[in-house]
Amino acid sequence: MADSQNVGYKITGWHMKKILLLIWLVTGIPAVADDKVESTVTKIGQQAPNFLIKTLEGGEIDLAELRGRVVLLNFFATWCSPCLQELPHLELDVWQRFKNHDFFLIAIGREHTKRELVTFTNIVTFTFPIAADPKREIYSRFATKYIPRNILIDKTGTIIYQSVGYSKDEFQRIIDKIEEALSQ
Repeated sequence: MADSQNVGYKITGWHMKKILLLIWLVTGIPAVADDKVESTVTKIGQQAPNFLIKTLEGGEIDLAELRGRVVLLNFFATWCSPCLQELPHLELDVWQRFKNHDFFLIAIGREHTKRELVTFTNIVTFTFPIAADPKREIYSRFATKYIPRNILIDKTGTIIYQSVGYSKDEFQRIIDKIEEALSQ
């Protein structure tokens, strides 16, 4: 017979991760907000780290060559539910609205190969440039974890806004910041 005083449930690190993930999935907000800040490598006001990346269509994007334009970098994954909620809004509310201005958007599939993203874009259609970052080479210049992640860069190459996760309010702040940056 078991001693009733010794019966209990021990929460291990693995269990805690599952609990935090469940909280995040249910509420849509992180259980530990400070962790998002600590996972962000770049800071608002600094020059965006340069990179060169190939799009799915075979084009090459050099961030430095986009100076003079407002640039939105979006990091996503095809298995990420908040990312999948956000991507159609990037197409309709951002790309279609601002693409004919001094604006550029690129969505970068974190830990995805070109092949995986081509398969994904055969199912869903987006007209903005998409690129693969299978080894987190680009992503690691901006963050260590969490997606979706957006980095807004002004015409001088300076980071002016960063966000993690997806919510309608946060997405509206991105749109407001794009409008503000384009008006300068």
